[in-house]
Amino acid sequence: MLKLNKFVIKVIRGFVQCACVTYCVYEYVGDIVVCSGPSMEPTLYTNDVLLLERISVRLQRLEKGDIVISKCPNNPEQNICKRIIGLPGDKIRDGFNITTIPYGHVWLEGDNRNNSTDSRVYGPVPHGLLRGRALCKILPLRDITMFTTKYAT
Repeated sequence: MLKLNKFVIKVIRGFVQCACVTYCVYEYVGDIVVCSGPSMEPTLYTNDVLLLERISVRLQRLEKGDIVISKCPNNPEQNICKRIIGLPGDKIRDGFNITTIPYGHVWLEGDNRNNSTDSRVYGPVPHGLLRGRALCKILPLRDITMFTTKYAT
């Protein structure tokens, strides 16, 4: 009976340790996300799977051109996938309007500008809504892609 109790305690301890490590990896290191919607076409399509890293967001080391996952400013229950177009202090021209991005915010736009609800609608996005930066597209396998920042000013 004593050996059985020790075994059960070891199993429970192992399960708790695995759960803690999994939580920490998910919350602080990275995640896997599935895209939906046309706003990032032709770069990303519905059901493309991305590997996401969270460290750049936590350290505020994002660059123009990075693809990020963010909570939607209009609906925090929904995640959005957009590209960073502007950083704090940048001036963004949208038609006749010029917006200066305040400290602690970024300007996000979809690659498919004709079919994207983005910062042109809801303005600069608070840094606190950003969830992570896309490292690469891992599915579908025929389209595996590493994302690098390619932004021409």
